[in-house]
Amino acid sequence: MDRLSGGDEDALGDLYERTSAKLFGICLRILHDREEAEDVLQDVYLSVWRRADRFDADRASPITWLATIARNRSIDRLRQIGRRGGDRPMNEAEDVADSSPDAFARLAQGDDGRRLATCLRELDERTQASILAAFYGGLTYEALAERLSVPLGTIKSRIRRGLIKLKGCLSQ
Repeated sequence: MDRLSGGDEDALGDLYERTSAKLFGICLRILHDREEAEDVLQDVYLSVWRRADRFDADRASPITWLATIARNRSIDRLRQIGRRGGDRPMNEAEDVADSSPDAFARLAQGDDGRRLATCLRELDERTQASILAAFYGGLTYEALAERLSVPLGTIKSRIRRGLIKLKGCLSQ
């Protein structure tokens, strides 16, 4: 990330080579459309190129930071698609299998991940499941509320309170 923030184009190529399959999987899982996922992935790397100097290793690992950007950009694109009224079929999602660990599994392998897993276990089951579905499962708050048959405000409040508790636990 230091090389990247210094404008090293080779560093961007190395980063892309190491992370693109995982990030594409995140985008595709959220968008259910290969072309949209490819567009978002390109946008993610352009954003990373421009904002590499904002990466803070004390707050997250590089893959966690990248996965968060990919998730957020994918959700933004999903909302754009919805506003355009397009209903995208999930025609190619099954063809993309990624056998490597997902973002949560990779995060859990490190010290930060073990701390996060411990703090997540301290949350009540509904809050824990909601946070995992939203942040690691790629569900939007709206989709999660629909899946659980609860009001959108309830999901937002549950996740917000859970994130506050996680932040407190992780800062200890």
